[in-house]
This record gives sequence, C-alpha cells and structure tokens, in this order.
Amino acid sequence: MNISNFYRTDGLLADDVEIVVTLPTFKRPEQVLLTLASLAAQSTDKTYAVIVMDNHEDAEGAAAAAKYMNGNNLNGIVIIAHDRGNCHAYNAGWATALKEFPNFKFLAVIDDDEVADKDWLRNHLKTLEDTSCDIVGGPQLQQFHENAADVWKRHPVFEPHYKITGPVPILYSSGNVVIKRHVLDAMPQPFLEPKFNFIGGGDSDFYRRCQTKGFTFGWCNEAPVLEDVPERRSTFRWVNARSYRNGAISAIIETRISNNRAKTIAKSLLLLGASPFRSLKSAIEHKSLIIGLYHMQIAVGRILAEFGIINEQYRNPEAN
Repeated sequence: MNISNFYRTDGLLADDVEIVVTLPTFKRPEQVLLTLASLAAQSTDKTYAVIVMDNHEDAEGAAAAAKYMNGNNLNGIVIIAHDRGNCHAYNAGWATALKEFPNFKFLAVIDDDEVADKDWLRNHLKTLEDTSCDIVGGPQLQQFHENAADVWKRHPVFEPHYKITGPVPILYSSGNVVIKRHVLDAMPQPFLEPKFNFIGGGDSDFYRRCQTKGFTFGWCNEAPVLEDVPERRSTFRWVNARSYRNGAISAIIETRISNNRAKTIAKSLLLLGASPFRSLKSAIEHKSLIIGLYHMQIAVGRILAEFGIINEQYRNPEAN
C-alpha cells in the first residue's frame, strides 16, 4: 500500500481516540473544508480524530485539510494515498486507523462532498448501541442545483435506501457509515477490492462479504449528511450511465459471492424479461417515464457487464 504522511496535529493523543473518522478527498480543496468544519462541530462527548486521505499527487486537498486542522483544533492525520482509485483511498485510511490509533472502537466514514449534521456521530453511536448492529449507515440527502428538475430529486439513484431507524438487511454506500472496530479486525485486507476502484461498488462488495461472516447492519435516519449534487448529475445522460453502472455492479458482486456466473446470468435474463413490466408499473406509480426506466436500465446494465461493458464513472472524477 503506497502511503505517505503529510500532516499530523501537534500533541495528538492517539491512545485516547475512541472514534476515527476517515475522509477521502480528490481535487476538492474547497469542499473538504466544509466537511472538516462539520466534523469539528460534532456534539459527541467521545474523543475522535480525523484521517484525511488525499488521492491526488498535487496534494491540494491535503494542504487545505492540514491548514484547517492546524487552525481549528481538529485532531487528526493527513496522508497521501498514491495509488489512484477510491478503493485504494479507503483502504489507506482504514489501514492507517488501525496502525495509528490502537484503542479506537468505531470507524466513521464521510466523503469530501458531504457535510455532517452536528449530531451525526452521536446519533450513529446511539443506533449502534440500541440495535447491537455491527455497521450502521445513514441518509445522504442530496443538495441539488437550483435549476435541477423535480424528477431528478425523486429518482432512485438519489434516494436513500431506507427511511426508518433500526436493523436493515444490508447497506450499499460507504459515504455515511460507522463501523465497529471488530469488523475491521475480522475482515481481510485490502478491505475494499481494488477492481472496483473506478466503477464504484467496492463498499457494496465489502458489505456483502461482511454479511457472509455474520455481521449485521442498521440504519440511523437521524444521522444525515448533506451531499452536493453538481449540475452535470441532474441530467438524463448522467443518471442513465449511473443506472447501467448500478446494474453492472450488482451482477459483478453476485458472481463474486456465489462464484457461479451461470446463476448470475440466469438471474440477469429473468430481470431483463420482467423489467418492462416493472418499469411500466413504476412509471405509473411515480407519474414519470424517466423514473420508470430505472428497472430496465438496471437489467440492461447487468447484461452489459457480462460482456465486459461497464461504465467507469470514477475514472474521470471531474466529469462524474
């Protein structure tokens, strides 16, 4: 793992840290400051520290983060994750947490285009305690550009997977999650499979593997983060590409877990056959043909994946 240290706050008492918050960043020096400000304002009485993982060689995000942490009494470490890709960045941060903070009990994750509610950590920890789950996620509430059409605000690619606090079957995103330490101790490294670096889905794959080991999942609806949605994402072209990608990821992960490609292909064909009817039903329910198309897009994405046609939306993050 190719990691270099960039900054460490003076007097950091690593042995006392109970929560480590990992924050990957890539060419968003202004936005990462907003994320850090929301972390500095957390209401929890637990001792926490932040690890910022800059995944770009120019280190603009690292420099911005170091300056903020130094001037705002926010404890933590800034590293450079030299290997490109979001899975490499996450793996670098999680491995650094285990190395640098020997006594932490919880690992939290937030992305550099997200801003946490002030009670974010406190509410996540309460749900972990109340549900006895091992991993708890929360909603990523989309903040759309003022000109975004209403249909995008209701589209499934932007909607939280759950709306009620409590145990859930599984999670899908790492952008707003808290993981108990013993999960990381039990899972093999690298935690996120690098083959998902540029298509996404490394988090979903990680959760599926956690599930096979018996770890449980919960949802905290009271721990939202606000996620910025660039104007380029509120377009049919972007949503169509994301929908195909989501379908591809689901097929890839199913094959990885079952080790039975024939079974995955059979399921994909069944979903493709059923998708026009599911899409019609959804279009009527939501009064939107665009939303209704999602079932067909997922099914087509699964089939395309079998031919190696997968949209690497993270290959060019500036356009994603």
